[in-house]
Amino acid sequence: MKDFLRLLGFAKPYGRYWPKYIVFTVVATIMGTLNFVLIAPALEVIFEGWTEATPVKPEMTGSMVRYFTDVYYYYLSVFAKSHGAIGAMLFVIGIIFFASLFANAFRYFSQRTLTSLRTNVMKNIRKAVYDKICHLDTGYFQNQRKGDILSVISGDVTEVQASVVNSFQVVFREPLIIIVSIVVLFFMSYQLTLFTLVALPVAALLIGKLAKKLRSHAGESQRLMGQIVSAFEETVSGIKIIKAFNAEQYVTRQFDDINNYHRTLNKRIMNRIELATPVSEFLGVAIVCCIILYAALMMFHGNMDMTWSKFVAYLGVYYNLLAPAKNLANSYSNINRGMASGQRIFAILDRKKEIEEATNPVSISEFKKSIEFCNVSFGYTAEPVLQHINLTIPKGKTYALVGHSGAGKSTIADLIPRFYDVTEGALCIDGIDVRQYRLCDLMQLMGIVTQEPVLFNDTVFNNIAFGMADVTEKQVTTAAKIANADEFIVQLENSYHTNIGDRGSRLSGGQRQRLAIARAVLKNPPILILDEATSALDTESERLVQDALTKLMANRTSVVIAHRLSTIKHADCICVLEDGEIIEQGTHNELIALENGVYKHLHAIQTK
Repeated sequence: MKDFLRLLGFAKPYGRYWPKYIVFTVVATIMGTLNFVLIAPALEVIFEGWTEATPVKPEMTGSMVRYFTDVYYYYLSVFAKSHGAIGAMLFVIGIIFFASLFANAFRYFSQRTLTSLRTNVMKNIRKAVYDKICHLDTGYFQNQRKGDILSVISGDVTEVQASVVNSFQVVFREPLIIIVSIVVLFFMSYQLTLFTLVALPVAALLIGKLAKKLRSHAGESQRLMGQIVSAFEETVSGIKIIKAFNAEQYVTRQFDDINNYHRTLNKRIMNRIELATPVSEFLGVAIVCCIILYAALMMFHGNMDMTWSKFVAYLGVYYNLLAPAKNLANSYSNINRGMASGQRIFAILDRKKEIEEATNPVSISEFKKSIEFCNVSFGYTAEPVLQHINLTIPKGKTYALVGHSGAGKSTIADLIPRFYDVTEGALCIDGIDVRQYRLCDLMQLMGIVTQEPVLFNDTVFNNIAFGMADVTEKQVTTAAKIANADEFIVQLENSYHTNIGDRGSRLSGGQRQRLAIARAVLKNPPILILDEATSALDTESERLVQDALTKLMANRTSVVIAHRLSTIKHADCICVLEDGEIIEQGTHNELIALENGVYKHLHAIQTK
């Protein structure tokens, strides 16, 4: 119930929906119940005739229900005396007609209101999940399957809409219909009504057991759906490798195992869902049979407190009670199934950020002095990745990080923009710990170009101007020229307004990298982080990209991670890492001069 109310919280402000919905639903419910109550006088007119006695106008002496009933019978009697039985029948039919018209009109208005609520809830849930994903730290995504996250934003949100949000109308309308119907039933015959209410808890107990099992299986089903989405995503991304290694059968077998298990689990869930309807139908018919039997016994013993025509109307009202009761039973199963998806959504929404902004963050708009690593240690888990790093990078200097894979180069670069926080020690910019700065201000100082450029399925212009407001065509063109990208851009179909496809698939590797550099040029950051930006390029593309990087690095503080040592010969300082520690430090010439140095060994290997 707590999770359900939390989902309902996404409908705020409630004042836009509930007042109108309650009014429309109450009117529709009362009018709908009247249709069954009015059957009794219609049957009396048809089969029993109508009394010739002079009707007497009732007075308000008892309950409101009794008074309005007597008033209705009074005017029906008057109409019958004036127009006969046929006239009385037309009178009753006219009342039923207009009651039904009003009931369905107001039911439609209530549904329109509820549709606005449902669509608004789903919009708000999707926005909340997307906003949370955008603001989670990068460490979260390294520990999660991409397919699981995609499954939540698509499958789980859709499941919540289908099973939980669509049940709002059942949860709020059907109890009202049940209450009104029970009140009318008690008024018509409290003895019969007390008897019928004894059987309702039995039905609720059976449906509850079904729903409990349903919920446990639903969570497992959504988890498997995440694996299925992951399998699709990995297959699409790695289709070349799959074909190159003739691994089609291997990945197909893996997918079939997950898919078959998901199918088996879904079959169990659907079977239980379908079981709710026949169970509720059977229980409803069984209770009606018991009512008829009990009424017959009361009739035989002379304890029946209504005519047979009113008894038929009583059954009609009771039938009106069964439909919402059955809907409640079905919705209970649906809600339990959907709440499993809701819990997966809340698992993301409740995820605490590991990178928290300080209570009173310090603003920074300009980089003035240096970046300092003060005895910094770090580990993604208990295993340390960096150990006791002490390094000062002055403003305007280029520092290169080299070493074997896994030495900790990228980790050092990731600590500067606070993708992760240090485990021990402190990382300072201009003498202040980066954990004290406002996150958005800190990120504004950084420009990052990675080995695999991140581009979006959009135009060249929008990819270069990504995240920046009020950017002119001239500014984008200037940035592209500095990045040696303008030459190939103007040859594209629509120049700067050409869509480059998913992840820039319509461009070559070198072209994609130059677009990423153009984006960094346009941002014009004082601190630049280059993570193996040329390692995946051919010789010609590397030359163009390196030339663009040289222009980009001019008058900036740069941290460069490189495998190709030829690209960092002119760095102001080269730091050699091994097992998370800086073991050598100096210029290219100084490191080459070290006897038995690691850098000298790496350089010798690459220049053979």
